[in-house]
Amino acid sequence: MTFVIRQSQLIIDFMQIRTRMETLIEEMLDGQILLGEAMSEFEKLYIQKALKRHDTHLSKTADALGIHRNTLSKRVAAYQTPPPAPKRLLARRAKK
Repeated sequence: MTFVIRQSQLIIDFMQIRTRMETLIEEMLDGQILLGEAMSEFEKLYIQKALKRHDTHLSKTADALGIHRNTLSKRVAAYQTPPPAPKRLLARRAKK
């Protein structure tokens, strides 16, 4: 019985998260955020939150995320390098 209640709660939680995510996606589309930018920013924030949750311990964080520690290390290093400005922003600035 407990398993059924727990599974039902997980489904409800997932539906609530999905609803919030759909609202966020609508706002991003209205703001003309490109898919690549959205995915990159999501991944960066997701990894940062996971690192914080695991006290910046790379192996524990990688295990929690389901990725190899070396992959996590490379992504963290890439986040510390300033990203290039998106091409569409550069194009807008050039027109001004």
